[in-house]
Amino acid sequence: MSAVARIPSLVGVGLVWLYRLTFGALFPTTCKYHPSCSEYAIQSLRRHGLVRGGALAGWRLLRCNPWSHGGFDPVR
Repeated sequence: MSAVARIPSLVGVGLVWLYRLTFGALFPTTCKYHPSCSEYAIQSLRRHGLVRGGALAGWRLLRCNPWSHGGFDPVR
């Protein structure tokens, strides 16, 4: 993948880091999954790009709720 094609996913990764440094720092880590939801988002954006990686990260956030069991959930 060329450097130009990676720019959108790098912007997405930057937004996740911005979240981690602002709102994420205000709340304790309570993610039931490993890797954490923000780490999962970064990995999926880097591996699959902005559209598919963003969709995977969004689906993961929807699954992270009080009724889920959590556990090991790697990016595929």
